[in-house]
Parts: sequence; C-alpha cells; structure tokens
Amino acid sequence: MEKRKREQDSAFVLGLFIFLGLAALGYLLGNAAVNYRQFERTVTVKGLAERELPADIVIWPLQFSVASNDLTALYDDIEQNTRKIRDFLIQSGIGAEEISFAAPVITDKSAQQYGDSGRAEFRYTALQTVTVYSANIAAVRSVMSSLSQLGKQGIALTGNDYGSQTEYLFTHLNDIKPEMIEEATRNARVVAEKFASDSQSQLGKIKRASQGQFSISQRDRNNPHIKKIRVVSTVEYYLSD
Repeated sequence: MEKRKREQDSAFVLGLFIFLGLAALGYLLGNAAVNYRQFERTVTVKGLAERELPADIVIWPLQFSVASNDLTALYDDIEQNTRKIRDFLIQSGIGAEEISFAAPVITDKSAQQYGDSGRAEFRYTALQTVTVYSANIAAVRSVMSSLSQLGKQGIALTGNDYGSQTEYLFTHLNDIKPEMIEEATRNARVVAEKFASDSQSQLGKIKRASQGQFSISQRDRNNPHIKKIRVVSTVEYYLSD
C-alpha cells in the first residue's frame, strides 16, 4: 500500500512539473510571437539621387550623296568629297585618328525591279558616311557650326535618316555609382525617419534594400551633350515603439 502511494505521489509531482513546463513554454512562445510581430513592423521608402554631367564621347556621322551615270566617275566623286571632308575636319582641330570611313552604299537604279518605271536621270547613286568618334566634344561642336564651308566646296550633306544622328555618350558611370547610391540611400533614410517620427515610432535597421537601375538621358532637346543621370533606391526599415 505504502509503495503504491509513493508511486502516486511521484506521478503527481511529475505531472505537476510537466504542466508547469508546458505553461511556461506557452507563455514564452506567446510572448515571443508578440515580440516577433512587433519586430516585423516595417516601412518601405524610396530615395532619389540625380546628377547633371557633360557627355565624354561624341559620335558624329557626316553623310553625303553623289550621283552619276558612270560608275568610275561616281567613285572618283566619292573619294574627292571624302578627302575634302577629312581635310576640313583635321584643319578644324579634329584628330586624324578620330575620323573613320564606311564603305559607300551604291545603288544601281537600272537593276531595281520595282519603283517608278520611268527612266531615272542618273543610273548610279552613292551614300557615303564619314564618322567622327571623339572625346573632345567642345571641338566637335565648334566644327558642327561651320559646316557651311563644306557646302561651299560642293558637298551636299544629308541628315534626314537615323544613321546620321549625332550621339553623345557618358561612359564614366562606374566612377559615380558608389556616391550616388550612398546619396539615394541617405535620402531614403530621411523619408523613413520622418515617417517614424509621425507615427511615434523608432527607426531600426535596414531589413532589405534594392538599388534601382541607373538611367542616363539628355537634359533637354537643345542640349543633348549634357546628361541627366538618376537612380532610385528602395529601402525597407524596421520600426519599433
């Protein structure tokens, strides 16, 4: 009998400890869940950084066309006009190594199987492109304003198609990336701090952050050589009371 009583007492004590342990575990888990939910309060903000910087490379194609009924005379005209353009560019301060020449595009109208059936005035036409690739943008833009000198030499430049459009490039993005990302993140934090203050909260650490793509565009239509560089960073911060 006494042995049985001791067994019952031991079982009671064990059950009591198990109950107290489960109760304590439940309390801890419940408290942890509350704290976790509080810890998970976040705010997501965006920060912008912008720069206006001059382009550092210009690609300037000059195109002209000639026409003739004699193919040999056509090529002679191409070579003569190309040489005049090259000499003009070099005399205007453009380096010879910055000038390149594409193969001329020759059209034989008598070989075309479509279009106007009437006889064309010239059988052959040619389109030639001379390209300036330079880092000296100021010099190139100065030459652009004096193209009338080529017209006086009998060279008719064309500029109506996409292939003759001047391009301005900014190639030093990697040099300014770290500074711009830092500025965008700093601006995002200012917004987050204002939100936290308005909501009577404290701003915590960064939960996650993503850097948006950098975009490079011309500042305006009249100044394509001035580039606007921008990036938007998205940052999510923890909030606490």
